[in-house]
Amino acid sequence: MASSEAEEVEAWAQAEGVPSLADPFIQKYLSGRDALVEQEKKQRSDYHFRQSLSPMAQEACAIVSQIRFQEQQTLWTKDYEDSLLTEHVDVFPGMMFSLAKERMEKSKLWQIVQKMPKGALLHCHLEAMVDLDWALEEAFDTEGVCVIADGPITTEQQRRKTGFSFTYSKSAKDGASVWRENYSAKSPIPINTAAADFPDGGKAGFIEWIRSRVAITASEHLSHHDGPNEIWRKFMSCFPILGSLIYYEPIFRKFVRRLCKQLLDDGVYYVDMRSAFFTPYRSAGKEEWDKDWFNMLAAIEDEIDDFKKTEEGKDFWGARMIWTTIRQFNKKQVIKSMKDCIDMKLEFPRLIAGYDLVGQEDLGRPLSDLAPELFWFRKACAEEGVDIPFFFHAGETLGDGDAVDENLFDAILLGTRRIGHGFSLYKHPLLIDMVKEKKILVESCPVSNEVLRLCSSIMSHPLPALLARGVPCSLCNDDPTILGQGVMGMSHDFWQALQGWENLGLEGLGSLAENSVRWASLEDYSSRDWTQDIRDGSMGKGTRAEKLKEWTKRWERYCAWIVEEFGTDENLEPEE
Repeated sequence: MASSEAEEVEAWAQAEGVPSLADPFIQKYLSGRDALVEQEKKQRSDYHFRQSLSPMAQEACAIVSQIRFQEQQTLWTKDYEDSLLTEHVDVFPGMMFSLAKERMEKSKLWQIVQKMPKGALLHCHLEAMVDLDWALEEAFDTEGVCVIADGPITTEQQRRKTGFSFTYSKSAKDGASVWRENYSAKSPIPINTAAADFPDGGKAGFIEWIRSRVAITASEHLSHHDGPNEIWRKFMSCFPILGSLIYYEPIFRKFVRRLCKQLLDDGVYYVDMRSAFFTPYRSAGKEEWDKDWFNMLAAIEDEIDDFKKTEEGKDFWGARMIWTTIRQFNKKQVIKSMKDCIDMKLEFPRLIAGYDLVGQEDLGRPLSDLAPELFWFRKACAEEGVDIPFFFHAGETLGDGDAVDENLFDAILLGTRRIGHGFSLYKHPLLIDMVKEKKILVESCPVSNEVLRLCSSIMSHPLPALLARGVPCSLCNDDPTILGQGVMGMSHDFWQALQGWENLGLEGLGSLAENSVRWASLEDYSSRDWTQDIRDGSMGKGTRAEKLKEWTKRWERYCAWIVEEFGTDENLEPEE
């Protein structure tokens, strides 16, 4: 509004008796309003973290807020000169992940988030942490790796739907082709032969076809009108393919080492992995699948230990495994998986950290239905002299009061130490109070929840509601290979949260990272020691306190880097 027009409007308002913002009673109202806002913020889960920020950290947080505001006015408008989207898309901060991904990776906030010490990754699934291009190249270079399919793949429809996987075989022949009508189901075809013969672009086309079968595409992500069940069908179909690609020892050992390095490069120092132990594992050069999981877990433990001993891995704290059972299994299958978990805990006490159930909650058995098996598991653990705590998925649903939503009640009553997703928890005021009292952390996965159609974008995610109510939370990436992140770290989830929510800021992001260290299952704890150790935080005496202090030092160095790198940016200097 021009100056003369503004003056004219102000004169008109005075003549009409409209009070001015400068009037004392308006100022008193605004002061009371601001005090109410501040009073509410004292209930936030990140309040104490914000209050303890050093002057350097405060300055860094202010700089990041300025950068965020600046990019909202420039990068995230449809007038941005380097438009990366079609003219039919309205660009705005917090837009849908698949539409925003390319643009976010060109922002200053992305540079800042990438370097952030993110602490620990508490919720991810091993089969969906695969750098696909790297894994396929390893498969091309590894003798005996083959492709098998449920039948010939000759049409576009068959390319989308026909089941296939990777395997190892000494007897595969080059003459046959999975792309021809005369292909015999389950016949192994050398992967290099299958790739070279791919009818639509050879090896490059083959790689893109694999990608389309193991990742949710942008168009699939955006089709929210198809509902969660449809996208979950695609989601679940990806795991066996990815598992078959990496669960061959020569590739698997390299995969574990690469995963540790990729996480460390993204500021992740520790990871609690989950695996369903469904796709069979094969030791090097063996025609038959391993009969149990001993060799797989031995490979994980060996590679993690070896990586930590190297110069590039000296800052990595380690990784542990949360054993998971597919919730759709029948009683006999569930008990068999639980027995395997206990057996492997006895063999690998340092590696096995806990137990969980996985699979789409909306279609699977609720925890209440699984209560007999879970109580049996508790008894069996006690008889074997092992303690395997629960880290349950719960509330990953749009439901309200149905059996799936009520998994949250059972997870809490059964003593879960963390809740995976907890998407529907914000609807339960009593459970929120219980979660806070029992020091249960929510492993929140915003990108996953959006891509799997629980929310339309970061702007409608419930995590801010949980933070406002004081619920401890952390950010996790869940399944980056399948969800389209393209990298195994957590930068996309951290960026989405920082740009999407006004109340968060770098301060809130730091609190979420600190929480991830505080709730990491770094070693075995009794139930009592676990809770007390979390309460003590960096004031304690054990491994957790040590790692929290180490993270805080990295956080301070990171804040100093932000001030040094961006504090004198001429575009961020206040106007005279």
